[in-house]
Amino acid sequence: MAGHNKWSKVKHIKAVVDVKRGKVFSKMAKEITIAAKHGGGNPDLNARLRSAILAARAANVPNDNIERAVKKGTGELDGQSLEEVLYEAYGPNGAAFLVEVVTDNRNRSANDLRTLLSKNGGTFADAGSVAYQFSRRGELRLPKDKLNEDAAMELALESGAQDVQDGGEVWLLYTATDELFEVVAALRQSGHTALEPRLIYQANAPLLISDLATARGATSLYDLLDDYDDAQSVHANFEIDDSIVEQLD
Repeated sequence: MAGHNKWSKVKHIKAVVDVKRGKVFSKMAKEITIAAKHGGGNPDLNARLRSAILAARAANVPNDNIERAVKKGTGELDGQSLEEVLYEAYGPNGAAFLVEVVTDNRNRSANDLRTLLSKNGGTFADAGSVAYQFSRRGELRLPKDKLNEDAAMELALESGAQDVQDGGEVWLLYTATDELFEVVAALRQSGHTALEPRLIYQANAPLLISDLATARGATSLYDLLDDYDDAQSVHANFEIDDSIVEQLD
């Protein structure tokens, strides 16, 4: 089992709180729309759409919202045309950021992010200068209430997952990108429901930040990017030294 420091757990707890607030409903609807747009509206034939719908249902997104999002993607309902854009950026101390955006206006989103970065210690990066520092992987979550560490590791191996990490209130399972849905299906057959299956960018060599001022700047920028309306997901390569995590508040 790979290690997972306190800052990583804080990020995942924040994601859980966002779900409870309903903040992620619109992001999930956008993901469903994009998945249907590129792969069709039949989840049996579209693995990305299957994963998006599973994640939405796990977050209690109403079925009507899911159906509307699918129909927008397939063109059955009128709506703004959405496109995906991946932006690369640097933050304090050279921390690397990838921002996945779904937008109906690429120029507006780029200008918004450029302004947000410049005001908060960040800069846009040239295409490819940040992305190579990350690997694309599948990620899903399993509640800890019925699984101890040994059971989680055994279940991960049996289902075809590659790695398990401690995510605070959940176990985080990682998969190859083309095996995410197969792992979700294997878990379901063994009686376990995977939460929030998705594709992520995982840092290859995390940057450890031990200075409190730098840590505050990096985490503040992460939160601001994550809160941006058009941002679907934000990925960063930094970790915070456990000795200063408690001081970030």
